[in-house]
Amino acid sequence: MYLPSHFREERAEVLAEFIRAHSLGMLVTLDGARPEVDFAPMLLEDGPAWRLRGHVARGNSVWRRVADGEEVLVLFHGPDHYVTPSWYESKRTDGKVVPTWNYAVVEVRGRVHWFDDTARLHALVGALTHLHEAERTAPWSIDDAPADYLAGMLRAIIGFEIEVSTRQGKFKSSQNRSGADRAGVRTGLAADGVAAPDAALLLRDPPG
Repeated sequence: MYLPSHFREERAEVLAEFIRAHSLGMLVTLDGARPEVDFAPMLLEDGPAWRLRGHVARGNSVWRRVADGEEVLVLFHGPDHYVTPSWYESKRTDGKVVPTWNYAVVEVRGRVHWFDDTARLHALVGALTHLHEAERTAPWSIDDAPADYLAGMLRAIIGFEIEVSTRQGKFKSSQNRSGADRAGVRTGLAADGVAAPDAALLLRDPPG
């Protein structure tokens, strides 16, 4: 992706936090010369070697047509918002402004490996469930489902693990605007009701 230096984010801890907060990944593959995309919630393991784990439906052809070990692309998309020139202080000083769009995205590339081992699938589904249920008042567990039903559901999916080779973030967040213009964007986002965590990604100071 096109990535000017002032929008680039490469800090591992920042990218990992972003992925965990926006964990529905867009898995991009090729079917011959035709690009295809599948969506899957993913778990990130960010030790010395990064790995992404998730699953797709067994009926999805992606695991048959994308060879084990083939390179894939995963995109994680965060908040986005239109930015009107009316928010900029420079509109009132020289008028040299145009509309734009702020957004946050992380791009990950790596080699995919497929698996259908029941124990690994059970562990994967259990971990995904725990991740998204842990904050709930009455969290649901995969053990709440009848064992035979769960076994049937596990037979209906294929797991994948992606060995990450590269990762980079693009946080287009008005870093190329003046301090006065960024202050105007901050006020505008608040007026539009953008939540504070999202606004923090959509408006950042320039590096350094």
